[in-house]
Amino acid sequence: MEVKTVGIACDHAGFPLKQFVLEYLEKKGYPVKDYGTYSDASVDYPDFGHALAKGIESGEVYPGIGICGSGEGIAMTLNKHQGVRAGLAWCKEIAHLVRQHNDANVLVLPGRFVDNKTAEAILDEFFATTFEGGRHERRVKKIPVQQ
Repeated sequence: MEVKTVGIACDHAGFPLKQFVLEYLEKKGYPVKDYGTYSDASVDYPDFGHALAKGIESGEVYPGIGICGSGEGIAMTLNKHQGVRAGLAWCKEIAHLVRQHNDANVLVLPGRFVDNKTAEAILDEFFATTFEGGRHERRVKKIPVQQ
């Protein structure tokens, strides 16, 4: 995957894992735009998910990483945006498939359900996997709602 600037967003439940992910990204040398939140104080995940999604859609960042407690809420928020394909991954095999088959441009992590070691394996797989195209490209083109 060719990385531009990695966008990252989380809520309070995802904040501890986001801190680990920021260290991971720095170690890998990836530039980062952090859309928040910036502490473990209670917040609403849509506020940060929408900001990340707008960054993806505008081309300001690619790819993105979203984190909340289960991963579900921020994934739902991100996927409301037509230019976003956010894939929730809790193991490296799922991270591989959301890139290979779905051309996910945002990786979503469940902050309360993956430890740092697992998150690192998921991140490694996500960044190492390319979109396969072919029959999957036809399907991915059908994802946005046609007006």
